[in-house]
Amino acid sequence: MKIIQRPNEGEFAPHTKPYIALVPDGPIVAYLQGKLKTTPEFILAIPPDKLNFRWAEGEWTIKEILVHIIDSERIFCYRALRFARNDATELTMVDQDLYVLNFGANERKIEEILEEYTAVRQASLTFFNSLEEIALTRAGMVNGNQVSVRALAWLTAGHEIHHLKSIQENYL
Repeated sequence: MKIIQRPNEGEFAPHTKPYIALVPDGPIVAYLQGKLKTTPEFILAIPPDKLNFRWAEGEWTIKEILVHIIDSERIFCYRALRFARNDATELTMVDQDLYVLNFGANERKIEEILEEYTAVRQASLTFFNSLEEIALTRAGMVNGNQVSVRALAWLTAGHEIHHLKSIQENYL
């Protein structure tokens, strides 16, 4: 399994530092691999009637959070692909609220969402494992901030941790 070092300051946007800080030290690819088992187990242990529940007005449901994690991982990997291939085109932020309004998570079965989670994660693992060392340190710009390929791997994990903690604290 690929060893991807924790990114240094300056390899990611300042507002993403708390996400990366959530990730425990150790091999990030192995960590992401382990979440293939633990995240679905965590979600399936939640009573089904809570999956479409909003803990406060304007907050997302658990299903919406999970699909947001999936969409974000796709976006992080797309950015990593572009930067790994030395594409210097600056990328923009996405409007996460627009995505939530348009992905219909609450109408989907949780098993379908988890199947998608597994497929996206497996694709991410295959991609990150395929990269040469030089590609991991390449970087590009997202919304005026430099982001390295390896930072995007760590951000994938930290973003998921952040949202799973939110579910634990606000829904359970």
